[in-house]
Amino acid sequence: MRRDIFQAVADPTRRAIIVLLAVQAMTPNAIADNFHTTRQAVSKHLRILTECEIVKQEHKGREIFYSLEMDKMKEIDKWLEQFKTVWESRFNQLDDVLVTIKTRKDENQSAS
Repeated sequence: MRRDIFQAVADPTRRAIIVLLAVQAMTPNAIADNFHTTRQAVSKHLRILTECEIVKQEHKGREIFYSLEMDKMKEIDKWLEQFKTVWESRFNQLDDVLVTIKTRKDENQSAS
């Protein structure tokens, strides 16, 4: 079953796993050591991240290492980018309103 990439990053534990894997590849046990949960719960999160192709598995001997799939992370970034201009525009408008309010307040205080 192919899962939606945004479904995967919606969960805070999976986002925390992504942050860990952004630093270095890790085994499931090493990942699980960072959480107060069972190894099975971490494995479930890793399975979902793998199905979404956010992480990839690499076998080294008997160990499985998980690492971040940067192309998929770029896909998330690209989707978010479309909102960046909207957010920046709204923040600029808010800045303008705040400057106007401050100017009026300063003028009123000077007149008093």
